[in-house]
Parts: sequence; structure tokens; C-alpha cells
Amino acid sequence: MSVYDKQIGGSHYKKMKIQPSRFVIENKLLFPEGNVIKYICRHPYKGGKEDLLKAMHFIEMIIERDYDTKNEKQETWIEGYKKWKANQ
Repeated sequence: MSVYDKQIGGSHYKKMKIQPSRFVIENKLLFPEGNVIKYICRHPYKGGKEDLLKAMHFIEMIIERDYDTKNEKQETWIEGYKKWKANQ
């Protein structure tokens, strides 16, 4: 039995073909991106509009983290880490 075959606290994820947590882990997404996936997937079954607002909040976090106010691309955390790791 896989950990993805059980759910603690509800059954909304069991209705899905691929559980959001499995998708996030297998694609190595960061925390905010993972939460966007989670809230988008579950909004029809659990939190409704509130889950969509939570997804939007995490998208705002990603924008603030990865892009400056002039809409110019800044170095992402991953890019900075790779540079740091290459210099070790």
C-alpha cells in the first residue's frame, strides 16, 4: 500500500486520478508552486472560492519571489543556488 492510497481528514484527494502531493513531489516543485496545484485541484471538493483565493495568494508569493516590480526577471532561488553550488 502506497502512502498515496490513504488520506487523513477527508476524501477529496482520493477522487483525483493523480493526487496533488504526488504530482508536486514527482515534479520536484517548490512549496508555493505545490500549494497552487493543491488548492486549484481541491477547490471544487473542499474549499470553494477560499481555495482559489489561497492559490492566488501563493501565485502572488511566486511573483514577488521571482520577479521585480518592473516585471523584469530576477534570478530565482534555484538559479542562485545552482551558482552557489557551482562555486563550492
